Amino acid sequence: MTATVHLMKLCVGSEGPEELLRWQQSRYGDDPAVHVTRMWPTREKELLDGGSLYWVFKGVMLARQRLLRMDERIGEDGIRRCALILDRDLVRVNAVPRRPFQGWRYLKAADAPADLPAGRRSEEALPPAVAAALAEMGLV
Repeated sequence: MTATVHLMKLCVGSEGPEELLRWQQSRYGDDPAVHVTRMWPTREKELLDGGSLYWVFKGVMLARQRLLRMDERIGEDGIRRCALILDRDLVRVNAVPRRPFQGWRYLKAADAPADLPAGRRSEEALPPAVAAALAEMGLV
């Protein structure tokens, strides 16, 4: 039996979940979203057992996408990379501050933030700085 694990990744160049979703829709349409990373996760089986990619926007974890599979991609430089194939549904989560990091990190299921209640999922996300301040005070 495997224990689910997740990934977390900085979403560089995006102000928040809505902007990421618009970019993914313009690039992939109705197809699954794809994020290519240089390193192949060694915990693939645990990630594909219900794992998600949690997105960090300007120091605050605000959304996740379920991992569907991992595909091999060979770059123009001949280097093998991992394409994370993501569910199109971008799920907003309770805001959690995160320090900057490079690449991606594993996230234990027990440490993953809860999804926002259904009634709040359609709300526009707070600016990351405001969400971080509120999260640090325990108010979101």
